[in-house]
Amino acid sequence: QVQLVEAGGGLVQTGGSLRLSCAASGLTTSNYATGWFRQAPEKGREFVAAIARSGTSTTYADSVKGRFTISRDNAQKMVYLQMNNLQPEDTARYYCAARVTRRDVPYSDPTDYSSWGQGTQVTVSS
Repeated sequence: QVQLVEAGGGLVQTGGSLRLSCAASGLTTSNYATGWFRQAPEKGREFVAAIARSGTSTTYADSVKGRFTISRDNAQKMVYLQMNNLQPEDTARYYCAARVTRRDVPYSDPTDYSSWGQGTQVTVSS
């Protein structure tokens, strides 16, 4: 029903920056919350950042606070994750997720989301 496509991953050196994007299609409303999650080999899916449907509130994992910024453009149905001062421990495949909701709050639990993208790889080298 809802398709999400991530882009913007790549290989960067420690301290570098990347901007990930997530394009949504198949939605008839902008009333959806969005989150970014990541998964490294031999690890579970980890919460990174989330934004409410209106874009007025956000929440971040402690590990990325002050370095990552989530934003959205509801007119274009795009969600972004600006990642600065990247560290090797940020290496993972990054996924965006969406949840249609009337609540104007961010969601940090992956089980709250019903739609997921295919992911984009981020690799940070020393």
